[in-house]
Amino acid sequence: MTAATTRTHEPSPWFGQPRGLTILFLTNMWEQFSYYGMRALLVYYMTKELLIGQNASSLIYGTYTSCAYFTPIVGGVIADRYLGKRRAIIIGASTMAAGHFMMTFHGLFYPALATIALGNGLFLPSLPSQIDDLYAADDPRRAWAYNVYYVGVNVGGFLAPLACGTLGELYGWHYGFGAAGIGMLAGLLIYLWGQRYLPPERPRTARTAPVERGQFDRTTVLLLVAVALSVTVFRGAYEQVGNTVALWIDVGVDRHVGGHSIPMTWFQSLNSLLVMVMTPPLLAAWKRRADAGRVASPTRKMATGALIVAGAYLLLGAIDWSDAGMRAGWLWLVLFFVILTLGELFILPTGLGLFARLAPAGQGATTVAAWFLTIFSGSLFAGIVGTLWGRVPHADYFLLLAALGVLAAVLLRSADPLWRRIERDQAAATENL
Repeated sequence: MTAATTRTHEPSPWFGQPRGLTILFLTNMWEQFSYYGMRALLVYYMTKELLIGQNASSLIYGTYTSCAYFTPIVGGVIADRYLGKRRAIIIGASTMAAGHFMMTFHGLFYPALATIALGNGLFLPSLPSQIDDLYAADDPRRAWAYNVYYVGVNVGGFLAPLACGTLGELYGWHYGFGAAGIGMLAGLLIYLWGQRYLPPERPRTARTAPVERGQFDRTTVLLLVAVALSVTVFRGAYEQVGNTVALWIDVGVDRHVGGHSIPMTWFQSLNSLLVMVMTPPLLAAWKRRADAGRVASPTRKMATGALIVAGAYLLLGAIDWSDAGMRAGWLWLVLFFVILTLGELFILPTGLGLFARLAPAGQGATTVAAWFLTIFSGSLFAGIVGTLWGRVPHADYFLLLAALGVLAAVLLRSADPLWRRIERDQAAATENL
């Protein structure tokens, strides 16, 4: 083994994983800090500083978040064929940092959003794709490497509203955006410093030998389309956390504790914090069920998650008194996030795993890209749904979001026979080997 390869596979005191995973973890953590920090301020900045109407703000928010998940589909192709992963990450991180700093100027608002989305297109698909290269094919640590990496998403998402949100609310929105830009620069510097611990890139050439590719069968295509449609509907409700729910926290929640007011952006940290807290016991519960032979199908598990999220919005519809001039206690909002996060853990990671599992040979990236398209369409749909916030009573609006969750659950449950058919076909194919 070369010295570079030895450094790549050298275990770290941190979780006993390769040191390169620590570099990727920290880079991702700061990127997520910048993304969620800016997102925590975005709707408030538009409605309070730029004086953009609520309907237009919701559409802008939905368009931006959807584009942030559309550009990686194109960016992944550019990285694989032309730039390489490392160069794509460096260019993408630099572009995103520039976009966040551009947000500190009123006149650059729309170019700044476009710049961040374009940079994210190169960065997002390239960073996690380096994880597999850190491990030998038979390395058992690979199995839970992505779990360690995913923590970075939630650490950054937890810290961002606390830091950027506080600066934005108390000192000015532009200070919050500037902090997001500094966070992105921190991630870039960590990545540049830690490149010696990352695996060397495979050479890119257009004249490689053709790769044998599998084909999508009709049942698999139908299932993926059904799940994609269901998740699009689901995200129409789920993505309101950073959109209309954020607006409701401002006008419909009593945030006072002991004579002090909790900054409204702090509540957006709850989702990431709860993901970190709730994931270990939930995985342990699923393992116990698996050991007992009671494994739910992915579509049923996702349907359960959609129903739980529907229950979270049903709670908001039941306790919202803002139209009568009264505010709900902030503990109700905490309970909402607990229920919402539980449902999220059932549906979103399961959906990504389902798309990856059903990918034919040689088409894994294409299939996972379809999942990004689902996030794109769902975020865009959420922007459209958000335009109803100012047109109907808030309690009725939350009941509408609950209905979207129920509809997504029904669609997912209806797709279960397709999954069962695929399971039977896979079992039959295994027996014939």
